[in-house]
Amino acid sequence: MEFFDRFRIGVLVICLIFNLGHGFYLPGSYPHKYVDGDFLNVKVNSLTSIDTEMPFSYYSLPFCKPPEGVKDSAENLGELLMGDRIENSPYRFKMYNNESDIFLCKSEPLSPDHFKILTKRIDEMYQVNLILDNLPAIRYTQKESYTLRWTGYPVGVKVKDSYYIFNHLKFKVLVHEYEDANMARVMGTGDAAEVIPTIAKGSEVPGYMVVGFEVIPCSIMHNADSVKNVKIYEKYPSPIKCDPTSVSVPIKEGQPIVFTYEVEFEKSDIKWPSRWDAYLKMEGSKVHWFSILNSLMVITFLAGIVLVILLRTVRRDLTRYEELDKEAQAQMNEELSGWKLVVGDVFRAPSHPSLLCIMVGDGVQILGMAVVTILFAALGFMSPASRGTLITGMLFFYMILGIVAGYVAVRLWRTIGCGDSKGWVSVSWRAACFFPGIAFLILTTLNFLLWGSHSTGAIPFSLFVILLLLWFCISVPLTLVGGYFGAKAPHIEFPVRTNQIPREIPPQKYPSWLLVLGAGTLPFGTLFIELFFIMSSIWMGRVYYVFGFLFIVMILLVVVCAEVSLVLTYMHLCVEDWKWWWKSFFASGSVAIYIFLYSVNYLIFDLKSLSGPVSATLYLGYSLFMVLAIMLATGTVGFLSSFWFVHYLFSSVKLD
Repeated sequence: MEFFDRFRIGVLVICLIFNLGHGFYLPGSYPHKYVDGDFLNVKVNSLTSIDTEMPFSYYSLPFCKPPEGVKDSAENLGELLMGDRIENSPYRFKMYNNESDIFLCKSEPLSPDHFKILTKRIDEMYQVNLILDNLPAIRYTQKESYTLRWTGYPVGVKVKDSYYIFNHLKFKVLVHEYEDANMARVMGTGDAAEVIPTIAKGSEVPGYMVVGFEVIPCSIMHNADSVKNVKIYEKYPSPIKCDPTSVSVPIKEGQPIVFTYEVEFEKSDIKWPSRWDAYLKMEGSKVHWFSILNSLMVITFLAGIVLVILLRTVRRDLTRYEELDKEAQAQMNEELSGWKLVVGDVFRAPSHPSLLCIMVGDGVQILGMAVVTILFAALGFMSPASRGTLITGMLFFYMILGIVAGYVAVRLWRTIGCGDSKGWVSVSWRAACFFPGIAFLILTTLNFLLWGSHSTGAIPFSLFVILLLLWFCISVPLTLVGGYFGAKAPHIEFPVRTNQIPREIPPQKYPSWLLVLGAGTLPFGTLFIELFFIMSSIWMGRVYYVFGFLFIVMILLVVVCAEVSLVLTYMHLCVEDWKWWWKSFFASGSVAIYIFLYSVNYLIFDLKSLSGPVSATLYLGYSLFMVLAIMLATGTVGFLSSFWFVHYLFSSVKLD
């Protein structure tokens, strides 16, 4: 029975990982019940564009402001770092009350500055992003026989030499009847509905849940003089017909703009847990499942072959060496070349040992953060519905794992120093500051560019202070604590002694670093398909949600990095090259070079519309930050696997 219980738990975990794309929601993420006449308030997010990748505040353009004034909504750290600025808006509805021809406001006559910035935002294809009940507004367009889905709507459009603004919005709110008695079953908790007490029929007030939010933007020619005495939310004097296929409001300097809207409610069969399906099935964002599976199978097959060949070769060498007597072993050492001849140098300390320890410690921290974050996201804890939680979770896990970084860096430092713990505080401190320091330098430089452009993507000064406090008050102390435990832990003893005089490395037929750099192609092969969708999610505004597959790809990437580095280390030892420490790190870490080249390729061919040197600099700066983290994580995997292999290899046979 115990076996079957474990089996059921394993199946449940696998189902949870692959169920994220099918409306999986966490316990505690419950729908909001609205009764007839309840107010629904629409929120606005930053204006975004794939042409510039620089978000701007919604109210930086002459849009209508709410009567109670502009107020920031509750935001988390992740939202601020992503450039989201969610604020209230004047758009409001009454639940299940259809309204049409609603007057919103008449703007002030467009000043030269407002006219210039409005036309510039239209040229740069900026999108307005509205949110209702945590659902982004979605827009449907027809292209030939295909229906395309977009989040948000464009500020306006340029036709010939004239600029037109979308000043009338037609909303459709999809609602589903609130099912209180069956809510546990709707939320995916199965039989729990039977034990939850419910309100008796007749005493319960009927209500609705918001399960969809659609918008159709229109350009309507309004008479500005006819709304002089019309107040907000009152009827526009004449009927409004919204035709999204035509535009009729050219913006002109010195003229005001009249904004109106209408809203229609429609009952839907969509259940609340499935309301994000429309966003997760957006054109270009659906993962090619069979292509990814095929790639994973091929890479797994190749990695298996490499591993089998390696194990057979090593085992044959060890078996052959053990079968010889001492005289034959001595003669073999004189006649044969290979890894057996570098026994006195294989554990000689590498150049810049402290830097290697620091990079390995930071790599373990980044890798642990990535694995834990993706696992939690695959289980639904960081779904797209929870805006900013992915970045917040990454920061949290990175800080907590500082203790692991300090422990690994200091213990490796003591191992290289044969047990000497002198200088462990310095190693811990530098491990706490190495990667965050480089990241801080890159992000600060990019932030100055965003500040100069008045973009909401710029990190506010107050948030900079918070990040510095988190760094020095949480991450650094935890890393020092980890270093303390690393200094107290026993160091790893080498199985062989190191000679005082280093052995001369024979001349090689080819540069060893060339092979190291080329080794990154195999790990890149496991990643490049998934990389396209990740890049599209970051830079094209698409929703990325298949964290289950990403978790599998990451595990496979770790395995391939370990095997590639291990094979190259063995090849170097076979040609009597005992300087394997750094080469094992960069053998798998070189995948970062190919990812950066892929990023440049993506910039040239997929982000062709990216305008201006500032946008390109931002893109390349963030890409550099990403590949640095990947290099440290993958390089650490390669180094640790090679270290284990070399230690195991030279401790498996007695060498004099």
